[in-house]
Amino acid sequence: MLPKDKLDRINVLSKKAKEAGLTEQEAKEQSALRREYLETFRSSMLTTLKGVTIIDPEGNDVTPAKLKEIQSKNNLH
Repeated sequence: MLPKDKLDRINVLSKKAKEAGLTEQEAKEQSALRREYLETFRSSMLTTLKGVTIIDPEGNDVTPAKLKEIQSKNNLH
């Protein structure tokens, strides 16, 4: 997760962009912060998905073989 101060800065820059526009330096900062946010989000989502087990209504494990292979390789299940 991105630190709160960086999330706050993203929000401040976004609001300023809508209201008055950004300077070139602020636009670069906003772009870098957004890129960092997306990298963090994607990494977190991937970690979450690697730990998922899919169970059908009868209680059978129907997790796809490819996901099971990844989980096994990473000692997750």
